[in-house]
Amino acid sequence: MSRGAALRKKHLSYDVGKDLRVVDRLIETFTEERIRSCASEGSDSTKSIFVIGMPRTGTTLVERIIGSHSDVESAGELPNFSQMMTKMVRAQAAGREVSQEEMIAASLQLDMRQLGESYIESTRGLTGDTVHFIDKLPFNYLNVGLIRLALPNAKIVHVTRDPMDTCYAVFKTLFQRAYPFSYDLEDLGNYFVAYRRLMDHWYTLFPDSMHTVAYEDLVENTQTESRRLLDYCGLTWQEQVSEFHRSDAPSMTASASQVRQPVYRSSVGKWRNYEKELLPLSGILESAGIEIPR
Repeated sequence: MSRGAALRKKHLSYDVGKDLRVVDRLIETFTEERIRSCASEGSDSTKSIFVIGMPRTGTTLVERIIGSHSDVESAGELPNFSQMMTKMVRAQAAGREVSQEEMIAASLQLDMRQLGESYIESTRGLTGDTVHFIDKLPFNYLNVGLIRLALPNAKIVHVTRDPMDTCYAVFKTLFQRAYPFSYDLEDLGNYFVAYRRLMDHWYTLFPDSMHTVAYEDLVENTQTESRRLLDYCGLTWQEQVSEFHRSDAPSMTASASQVRQPVYRSSVGKWRNYEKELLPLSGILESAGIEIPR
């Protein structure tokens, strides 16, 4: 596994520092004062349900559960929100090249209603006139601030998992193009710490604006957690939600085969089988104050 990851990394041109600087700039830019000064109101759309978190935390499982409801369409992992934001910032800059750091600051100057409505309109080809749709792009955790401003009625479900189980599952997965931080334990640990810092920041800025579900709770008490998920999304309970694994809807994620099985608990605590090999990772997490269940 380690040899394969090292080989994959050799063929990538990736600097985790760039991703860490993006998180720093988001935290510096999205402050209570700047959010209060945001002049435009967001769209009143209630269609979107965002499922966010680190990869391999159970986001596909959550998507399947919510998407089993008759009023919900699963649209997959959509890059649309970031694309609409980028398009609007570039238009605002009148064609001038905009750096990533400038884009973060400029995003707060956008017409939030237009951003929200442009995003919703961009999904029509996939979602049609469905009452609600799920956007399951994990990386939308970076966009929570803008989503809250542009789509204040959107639902955001944040899926969490034991940090070591999360990182181990990411490290052992060969992704096609995404997640270049996943092939080096130090990169992975530093990225996870940055992700956690940013999510803590969003929770501080927007208290009670997201529903958090832990993977361990979901597999231990599936029925209870599924009802809580639907209740948060404003959906009435339907019995077919209990049979989500029977859905024949396509899935393009690394969990595609797993979500076609009934819920199982065997993935909880798997990292402990490789505790010694994962010491560089656990050391980074613990140094950042992230608790590792023993």
